[in-house]
Amino acid sequence: MKPFVRIDKKDAALAMAHIYVGFAALALGGFAGLLQVLVRSGRFTLPAGIGYYQVLTVHGVLLGLVLTTFFILGFQHAAISRTAGTYSGKSRFMGWLGFWVMLLGTTMAAVMILLNEATVLYTFYAPLKAHWIFYLGLTFVVVGSWLGGAGMIMKYISWRKEHPGQPGPLLTFMSIINTVLWIVATIGVAGTVLFQLLPWSLGLVDRVDVLVSRTLFWYFGHPLVYFWLLPAYMAWYVIIPKIIGGKIFSDSLARLSFILFLLFSIPVGFHHQLVEPGIDAYWKFLQVTLTFMVVIPSLMTAFSLFATFEMYGRSKGATGLFGWFKKLPWGDARFTVPFIGMVAFIPAGAGGLINASNQMNQVVHNTIWVTGHFHLTLATSVVLTFFGIAYWLVPHLTGRILTKAMNKLAIVQAIVWAVGMSIMSGAMHAVGLLGAPRRSSYSTYGDAPQALDWIPYQIAQAIGGTILFMGIILVLYIFINLAFFAPKGEEEFPVGETADTAERTPMALENWRIWLTILAALILVAYTVPFIDMIQNAPPASKGYRMW
Repeated sequence: MKPFVRIDKKDAALAMAHIYVGFAALALGGFAGLLQVLVRSGRFTLPAGIGYYQVLTVHGVLLGLVLTTFFILGFQHAAISRTAGTYSGKSRFMGWLGFWVMLLGTTMAAVMILLNEATVLYTFYAPLKAHWIFYLGLTFVVVGSWLGGAGMIMKYISWRKEHPGQPGPLLTFMSIINTVLWIVATIGVAGTVLFQLLPWSLGLVDRVDVLVSRTLFWYFGHPLVYFWLLPAYMAWYVIIPKIIGGKIFSDSLARLSFILFLLFSIPVGFHHQLVEPGIDAYWKFLQVTLTFMVVIPSLMTAFSLFATFEMYGRSKGATGLFGWFKKLPWGDARFTVPFIGMVAFIPAGAGGLINASNQMNQVVHNTIWVTGHFHLTLATSVVLTFFGIAYWLVPHLTGRILTKAMNKLAIVQAIVWAVGMSIMSGAMHAVGLLGAPRRSSYSTYGDAPQALDWIPYQIAQAIGGTILFMGIILVLYIFINLAFFAPKGEEEFPVGETADTAERTPMALENWRIWLTILAALILVAYTVPFIDMIQNAPPASKGYRMW
């Protein structure tokens, strides 16, 4: 039996600082989400003059941006420290510097939202305008994440120098892929904020080019989805095999799938803009094609995961086509909670194919179907996996243990979450097909003749949302217990080993010159000509700044 390996206490403190902020965002953003669905039901009115879209902005920013970014960076800091070794002083300094810059930016943006000076939703599209402090805060969040990412990359580079000719630890490699994806993707949102929205909010320019702004946002917005998803894949690929007592099916397959996600997740933003004028249909078609390429690493992941499960089951004596299913450790929350997230990704992925399809997107575009899809992907597949990670990561980092009582409660929490999300997201999908608009409250339906037909679905959303909020209360209780009150002890940071039958990992998979060159080429092909068209065909009077 291998000796227990604990992350260095200083690295653990860095990781936990990020995770504390993430769970604080979950508490506030979850409450805002509850208010949202209650208002949408038509049976509840917000008090004290609070606006529906103000609450919607709080919910989207805190859960879609703050919770995810802080938790992911905390998890990746811990993963790299665990698999590549203790951070150097420089790497740890960059991690803490990034944390404080991000926290400052988050506070600035949050204050403006709460003051109703930045009710612009989490997408902050122009011509909606926020206070300049909100945009500056977003800039700090992005820059802070780059600093934290730089600390991770520095550690990875030092490991490679110390181990020439060897592939980096799988969990570290995956973290670096996700960090590179984030850095490249956030160039778009940083560009639109720094050079368009911030000058506009400060009154330095009168107008902004909305098409350019939206394009830069979705250059970032779609890979943001994979920035959320890849840490869940890290757990599925590397952590889950260790938890169930099996081994990773293929190290090479895991690395290749992450490389493909990096290549095909960024140059695809136009599939969010299929109904927008100003973008030639050819370039939309190209990016839709590239979007469908991510199906390949997704199927590779599904194959690898279920191959791991079957290999484990067979090793325990399972027979028949699905006999291995019964052998899985269903009483272990570390496995069961992320597994529910995996299952949710099947309908979530199917919905994503519909959204990305030029023809079928016309049916669901700007309906609440999209919101339902969003809650299946991020709020179920990703978030449930994050909860499953937290149930062992938090006690590991704080020197405590996951008790039997908390383990049982964690499984209950996941079931509550799955039930609530099935009701809420199912109702969103169904009423979206009936044409119910996205991001609208009951009071904004006006005289829409079909609005009465939507009411039962809105009530179902409120019921599902209320159950989800109960799930949030449960997970916050478990988190507080594991961070502060659980018995002291040694909780494992599980890292899987590759199966003995797996092929040796080729070093070409870590040849960054190859993959970054291909990535740059794909981005240039997908965006250069469209951007030239947008600038050349801008209305002459606006000189590149137009308001629609």
